[in-house]
Amino acid sequence: MAGDARTSRRIFLGAGVAAIAAAAIWPAEARQTIATPKPKIIARGKADHRTLALHNLHTGEKFDEVYFANGRYEPGALREINLLLRDHHDGTVHAIDPRLLDLLVHLRQRLGTGSPYEVLCGYRSPETNAMMAAMSDGVAAGSLHMYGQAIDMRVPGRSLRQVNRAALSLKAGGVGYYPSSNFVHVDTGSVRHWT
Repeated sequence: MAGDARTSRRIFLGAGVAAIAAAAIWPAEARQTIATPKPKIIARGKADHRTLALHNLHTGEKFDEVYFANGRYEPGALREINLLLRDHHDGTVHAIDPRLLDLLVHLRQRLGTGSPYEVLCGYRSPETNAMMAAMSDGVAAGSLHMYGQAIDMRVPGRSLRQVNRAALSLKAGGVGYYPSSNFVHVDTGSVRHWT
């Protein structure tokens, strides 16, 4: 019996050390972005169903479904969104921050449209980000795209200026306005903006 107690204590202590080590090596940027406050988003409907419509312009793939219902995110819908928003350069799939999806729903409400978002970039692998940063000053070395917390998009039937203004009015994260490239960037990082 005493041996079992010592073994259990060793397992418990080992798990604690592993958790501390994982926290120490997890990128500081990722820890910082997770600590950002949740945006005040989504007027609760009678059943609080949240629907999102996306069209990936690089792959042609589309998503138009409920991703949140009955108090929880739908795992199957999140998997589909993760796949649709994958890095189209190398095919890497990464989990997309559900707060980004909620932000997009609220932005669509603010714009008063049911049109799908035309997606130019969702997740971006570190390798793709490094390649793009080497080619352009407009790509941040620590981009939130690498954490599934950013999207570059436009909205059919709404001007980029309208999308940019609506995104800024939410005060729910970062907003980048790129009229010469024909997209607006939104993310779930700190509230900031740039052109």
